[in-house]
Amino acid sequence: MDKKLYRALVVTAVALTVLWIGWSLYDAYLRESLPGEQAWHAANKYFEDGNYEQALREYETALRSNPEFLPALRGRARSLMQLGRSTEALATFDEAIGRAPEFGPTYANRGILHDRLGHYEAAIADYDRALALDSELAEGPHWLTRFLRLQPDKPPSIADRAAYLRDQLAKPESERLLRVPEVDEQQRPYKK
Repeated sequence: MDKKLYRALVVTAVALTVLWIGWSLYDAYLRESLPGEQAWHAANKYFEDGNYEQALREYETALRSNPEFLPALRGRARSLMQLGRSTEALATFDEAIGRAPEFGPTYANRGILHDRLGHYEAAIADYDRALALDSELAEGPHWLTRFLRLQPDKPPSIADRAAYLRDQLAKPESERLLRVPEVDEQQRPYKK
């Protein structure tokens, strides 16, 4: 190998290592964090791993440290939804929407909950509101998110689901197919 190229690669590797160590030290010791932020990060990891009980505990720890920490409240609502605690999840989504009515993903998640509960008109209304506030939600999960979740096929987005529900609700009741468990299970809560 050419000596100049080798030297350039070594310098680049050393520089990147020093930058990474510097960033790690800054992030761990020097950066100011909000009360509850560390518990929120832990909760997000548990949630992504599918450990919703532990995620809920960590989100609640974050909220005890900082009751105004809205991302933890949203995470709590998503965890409750995944755990099937629908009444609590709906109340928590409503509280999060009351605090930040312009945040589209919360409407999307409440729509998913309404959809799971069979409240299809409410689901459509929430999906539409979410899409009006954040048009990127129509695209569904980013390819990198799907890669990390080992999800090669793009799941239906809330725009797809809203269109499907409208189509099915327009049919006579005896011809409607509102649930397809294999497809419905692919729909995951939104996080931003």
